[in-house]
Amino acid sequence: MITSKRLAAGVCALLAALTAGVAFPAAALAGEPTGEATPQVDLVLDVSGSMRTRDIDGGTRMAAAKQAFNEVLDATPEDVELGIRTLGANYPGDDQKTGCKDTAQLYPVGPLDRTEAKTAVATLSPTGWTPIGPALLKAADDFDGDGSKRIVLISDGEDTCAPLDPCEVAREIAAKGIGLTIDTLGLVPNAKMRQQLSCIAEATGGTYTSVEHTDELTDRVNQLVDRAADPVVTPVATEGAASCAKAPTLKSGLYTDREEFGQQRWYRVDVEPGKELRASVSVGADRAVNPSYGVLLRAVTVRGREIVRGEAAGDGRTDAVSTGLRYPKAERENEDEAAAESVCLQVTNSFSAASGVKTTPGLPLELTVDVVDGPSQASDVASFGLGRGWWLLGALILAGFVAGLLWGWLSRWRVAVWRTN
Repeated sequence: MITSKRLAAGVCALLAALTAGVAFPAAALAGEPTGEATPQVDLVLDVSGSMRTRDIDGGTRMAAAKQAFNEVLDATPEDVELGIRTLGANYPGDDQKTGCKDTAQLYPVGPLDRTEAKTAVATLSPTGWTPIGPALLKAADDFDGDGSKRIVLISDGEDTCAPLDPCEVAREIAAKGIGLTIDTLGLVPNAKMRQQLSCIAEATGGTYTSVEHTDELTDRVNQLVDRAADPVVTPVATEGAASCAKAPTLKSGLYTDREEFGQQRWYRVDVEPGKELRASVSVGADRAVNPSYGVLLRAVTVRGREIVRGEAAGDGRTDAVSTGLRYPKAERENEDEAAAESVCLQVTNSFSAASGVKTTPGLPLELTVDVVDGPSQASDVASFGLGRGWWLLGALILAGFVAGLLWGWLSRWRVAVWRTN
C-alpha cells in the first residue's frame, strides 16, 4: 500500500528532477563567455558643500548618495572592475584656483573589495567646490585595459570652475576615440544643471537622468554598472530625421537620441528575408512634465504603409515610458524578391512640458534595434519571440501541470482513506 508520506516524497522527487533538468541548461547559458576584456566603471561623486542639503527623502543628498553607493557596491557583478573618484571632497576654503583642483581617486578602478570601498565612502563629508570639468579629465585617465569604459557622474549642481566648460571636456574625451561613455545623474536638478549634465552625456553617447529619491539613484546606477558588463548594449549616439527618406540606417544595437515634445523621429533598418526585426524605445522625462503622456513606435514601408505598431501610456508615476514591436519578414523563393527590405521606424511622443519648463534640449530617447533569425527558421526556438527562454517556460508549465495532477490525486486519496477509517 502506498502511504501518504511515500507519495509526497515521490512528488517532491519528481519536482526536484524537473527543476534540476531546467536549472542545469539555464546555468550553462548564464556561464557563456562574454569576452576577455574586463569592463570598467568609474563612479564620480560630487562631495561639494551643497550635498549637505536635506531634500532627498528627509535626509541629506550626501546620505542618499552613500546609501545608494553601498547598495550598488553589493550588487556590482564580479566581472566588473569598479573605482570611485570624488570632486570637492577635500578643500573647504574660498580660493577658486585651489578648489578647482579638488578631485581625488577615492578607490582605484580595479577588482572590487566591497568592504574597503564601503569604508572609503563612509569617510566622505560635503566640503568644497564643484570641479566637474577637472574631475572628468582626471577620471578619463583612471582606466587601463581594452574593456568597455564608463564614467557615472553624480552631481547636485553645475560646475563652479569656469571657464573650463565640462561639456567641452566631454567632447574632448570623445574625440580621443578611447570608447569612453559618460552617464550623468542630477540630484534634485535645476534647469542650468540639467542642461550641463545632458550636454556632457550627449557628447559621449551617454544618458542623463534626473533623480529626486534614494531608490531612484540606486536603481539607475545599478543599471549603468550592469550595462558596462555587456558592451553589446553600450548606447551609440544617433540623430533621427524628420522623415523616413532622410532617416539614418541603423544596425542591431542600442542608440540614444533627443526628441522634442510631440516630435516625430525617423530611423531605417534593413531586414533581409527570413529575418525578424525587433525594436523597442524608451522616452524619458528628465524635467517636469504634465502627468498624461505616451509614446508610439511604428514600423512602416518606405511608401508609408504601416506594418506594425507598439504604443504605451503613462500617468506621471514614472519618469519614462517604453514600448516595442516585432516584424518577421518571410522567406522569398523568387530571387528578385530576396533583397533586404528597408523598414522605417517612427517614434512619436505625447509628452508636454509643465508650465515654465524649457522644452530644449529634447527628451532623452533610447532605441533598441535587433535583427534576428525569423519564424521561418523552424529549428530556432527564437522564432516564437521568446528566444532560448521558450523551452524553460515550457518545462515550468509541464512541471506545474504534473505537480497539480499529483497533488490533486493525493488530496482525493487522503480524503478517501480518512472516510474509510
